[in-house]
Amino acid sequence: MKLKTIDASSLTPAEMQVYLHYAIAPRPICFVSTIDKNGGVNLSPFSFFNVFSINPPICVFSPTSRARDNTTKHTLENVLEVPECVINIVNYDMVQQTYLASMDYKKGVNEFSKAGFTELASETVKPPRVAESTVQLECVVNEVISLGKNGGAGNLVIAEVKRIHISEAILDANGKIDPHKIDLVARLGGDWYCRVTSDNLFKISKPTGSAGIGIGVDAFPTEVKYSKVLTGNNLGVLGLVEALPSDEEVKAFAQTNEMKELADATVSDSRTLNLHLKARQLLDDGRVMDAWKVLLM
Repeated sequence: MKLKTIDASSLTPAEMQVYLHYAIAPRPICFVSTIDKNGGVNLSPFSFFNVFSINPPICVFSPTSRARDNTTKHTLENVLEVPECVINIVNYDMVQQTYLASMDYKKGVNEFSKAGFTELASETVKPPRVAESTVQLECVVNEVISLGKNGGAGNLVIAEVKRIHISEAILDANGKIDPHKIDLVARLGGDWYCRVTSDNLFKISKPTGSAGIGIGVDAFPTEVKYSKVLTGNNLGVLGLVEALPSDEEVKAFAQTNEMKELADATVSDSRTLNLHLKARQLLDDGRVMDAWKVLLM
C-alpha cells in the first residue's frame, strides 16, 4: 500500500476539513436544541459528536467557530448562557429537515419553524425536544472546553444525560433499541451521508468462553498467519477463538465425508492452497471451529 504523507501544518483549515471529514466517518449526528437567556430557541446539527461515558452518562459535541470569519455559532452562545440542551437523534425520515436547520439563520430565528419540526416540552431542562426524533436526550452542560482561538477551532460541550425519551416503535421485544428499526443516518465528507439499513448491518461474534479473550493472530501457525488465501477479516475471526481444536478433533473431522472428498480431489503440491480455500469457505458459512480443524490438518 503506497501512502501519501501530509504535514498537518502545511494544510489550510479548509484542506484539513476535507481530509478529516472524509476519513473520520461515518459520524453520528447530534441534533441539539438550546435556549438563550431571553428564551430564544435554537436548533442545529453537529457531526462532531459521540458518547464518551456511561457512568456518568456523558455525550460530547463540538460547535466549531466558522473558519471564514471566526464567528461563533448560536448553539455555543446559548449553552454558555443557559447550560442545558437536548440531543435529538437523527433518523432517515428527518435528515433533509435536519440539514435545513443547519443553515446560518440570523440570531432569533427559530429553526424549529424554519425546518418544520415540532417543539415538545422537556421535563428536566428548558430547551424543547424535537418531537419527530425517535430518541431524545435531555442534558445539562457540565463544561465547555475551548480548543483554540482561530477560525475552525472546536468547543467541546460536555453534556450529561438526565432523561431519555425513546419511541416505542423502534424497540424490540425486550424493550431494547432495534438497529433494524431506528433507521439511523450518519455524516460523511462533503455532501455525503449514509443510512443504516437492515441489508448493511452485520454482527461480530465475541468470544463466549469464561475468559472472553481470543487467542490472537500471533498464536497462529506460521502458514495460517501468512496465508495467501485468508483475508484480514478471516484472520480476525479465527483469532477470536479461545482455544484451538484438539488433535483428536482435527483427526475426526479429517475422516468426515466432506473432508475425504476434498482429499481425493487434491494433489499434494496444492494441499495447503486447497485447505485454506476450504477454510475460507467454512468461515463464510460461520463454521469457525471447523475452519480451524481444516487449517490444522
